[in-house]
Order: sequence, then structure tokens, then C-alpha cells
Amino acid sequence: MGRDKALVSLAGQPMIQHVLARLVGLGDETLVTTNNPDALEFLELPLVSDEEPGAGALPGLLTALRAARGDRVLVVACDMPFVNRLLLEHLIELSANADVVVPRWNDQYQTMQSVYARKKCLKAVENALEQGERRMISFYPHVKVRIVQQQEVAEFDPSGRSFFNVNTPEDLTEAEGFLAKARGQELDADARAGAR
Repeated sequence: MGRDKALVSLAGQPMIQHVLARLVGLGDETLVTTNNPDALEFLELPLVSDEEPGAGALPGLLTALRAARGDRVLVVACDMPFVNRLLLEHLIELSANADVVVPRWNDQYQTMQSVYARKKCLKAVENALEQGERRMISFYPHVKVRIVQQQEVAEFDPSGRSFFNVNTPEDLTEAEGFLAKARGQELDADARAGAR
């Protein structure tokens, strides 16, 4: 996008606010990992910067795991404005019996919408990075992973819209279209309810 995706305007507000609105009440704390803390002060949330800015997703996960206080850490990317709350609740529920709960959609692990056991994953991620690994799944062999396969994800999100991320101006246009359609459906439902 050529700029901080968290701040890209989607339907008149920064994209990160769409994500945060869907996370309200899901945990004991909400924190944002960012290398642009001054620009995100308006969120009035704890902001944590990476030790190695721009080093990639796995070091970013390490930042989140080190900064979090809880036993389980739900990680959601700021460029996924359509995260599905019911699916997230399901992932959190499953996390009691696994170190990582990761959805799989279109043959891709959705590592930026997953739940991590903080202490167990922290050590495994540190070890992976010390060995020069950079892939988000590089530490999976050393922890207990619960993969939520596509059929199970579809019970909560049949279209997989949760995993739509905004990477390009074309994606942003598509996201605006999704929101406009959703607003239209809400208005239609309100009108039908008012007509009764």
C-alpha cells in the first residue's frame, strides 16, 4: 500500500479500528505491536515496537509474546478488517488443549489470526530465530499445534472472508465494496423490521 496499513482509511476510519472493533472483550488486554507508535497513540492502547523493525512476522510474533501478560495470546493482523468474532471465539476455546491454534484456508496457514500459548511458544520462537528461521511455522514442530481445517472454519465463516487482507489499492476497493454491501443489507433488514 506504500504506507502504514493500520492507518489506511476504510469506510472513513483507519483499518485497524475495524479490526479492534471486532475484538472488544475477547481478552483481558489488547495491545498493538507497531513500529509507528506516534501515529497510533489515538487508539489509547499499549503500543509495543519490534526490537528489529521490519524483520518480518516471526520477530513480530516474538514481540507480541514478550509484551503480553496472559497465558494465551490471540494475534490478528491489522490488515484483516473482516475477522469473524465467532471464529475467533472458537479458536480461543480450542486453545485450552494446544500451544498453537491455527486456521487453514485455501491450503494456507493463517498464522496472523491464531492463538498462541505464550510461555511455550515464546521459547520455541526464540529458539527458531536463534537458528536463523524466519518462517511463521518454523517453530511448529516443537509445540502442540491444533490445525482448524477449512471445513471447520467454514462452520463459522463459509466464505473465508475473515482471511481477506488488504495489501493493494485493489484490495481496498474490494473491502469498501464488502462494507457497502453489508451496510445495504443492514438497512434493508431495518426497513423490513420497521414495516412490521
